[in-house]
Amino acid sequence: MQMRTLTLAILAATTPLLAQAYDLPAVNLGFTSFLDGAPPAGNGWYFTQYIQQYHADKFKDNSGDSLALPKPKVDVTVSLSQILYISDINVAGANLGLDVIVPVVSPHTSYGASNSAFPKAGESGVGDLLIGPFLQWAPIMGEQGPKFMHRVELQFILPTGEYSSKSEINPGSNTWSFNPYWSGTYFFTPEWTASVRAHYLWNGKNDDPNRGFEALGARTTRAGQAFHTNFAMEYAFTPQLRLGINGYYLKQTTDTQMNGDDVKGRREQVLALGLGGVYSFSKENHLMFNFYDEMAVKNRTEGERYNLRFVHHF
Repeated sequence: MQMRTLTLAILAATTPLLAQAYDLPAVNLGFTSFLDGAPPAGNGWYFTQYIQQYHADKFKDNSGDSLALPKPKVDVTVSLSQILYISDINVAGANLGLDVIVPVVSPHTSYGASNSAFPKAGESGVGDLLIGPFLQWAPIMGEQGPKFMHRVELQFILPTGEYSSKSEINPGSNTWSFNPYWSGTYFFTPEWTASVRAHYLWNGKNDDPNRGFEALGARTTRAGQAFHTNFAMEYAFTPQLRLGINGYYLKQTTDTQMNGDDVKGRREQVLALGLGGVYSFSKENHLMFNFYDEMAVKNRTEGERYNLRFVHHF
């Protein structure tokens, strides 16, 4: 077993361009930020529309150095349409709810020279469906209003998205994932808050590996587990406008597997920091905007994200 694992590591190291890129499925990096511990208007139905633009011009290796690719560019536009419902059903002192998200993803890659071994983007299309039951606890109140609010969701990512083994970057991942999270918001004052959402990711097997793994003799792959979190702090300058800082962090915690064996040197990592805000048109309608600049990247692309999120309560 040790010799087989060593052979896989050597193969991966000697096929760097095809082997490198995007083991983990797409997850929530920066989509959520401010006041994340509870929806803004209590129980009932919500519709949220997200638009995120990601641009990168670097592919980083396991040491955090840029791969020798000629003028690489990666652009991904993501649209998420979310329906969320919080019921009056009480479970463990919290209200039971359901969250459903449908992504549409448009990826694109380009380079300053042509080489079929460079990481390739697949066709645009519908991404993997996200669905999860959750428990939303009522806010803990203080003398001046809410002090703390939080939620737990058991989120599943289903392999319903467009996927091609001929590409490393696809709308779908061709595997199921379990990505539960806890989210909370703390009010230092009515104007000043901090929020955190912490996920842990488990992934199933992909029985149709992408061409990079196929070149290494893969019949199946399994992306490693990962911890990822979004965090934000903001201040209400007016009753309608809150501005602050936001960020995200992802750290892969176990190795990617190929044919059941660990492949070393592929664990992903990224930290991003930026600025953002919330504008509340009313209690039922809110617009959030975020900018993120990535750093401390390993085995991923490094770039910037721009995010818009509109929330409506029916």
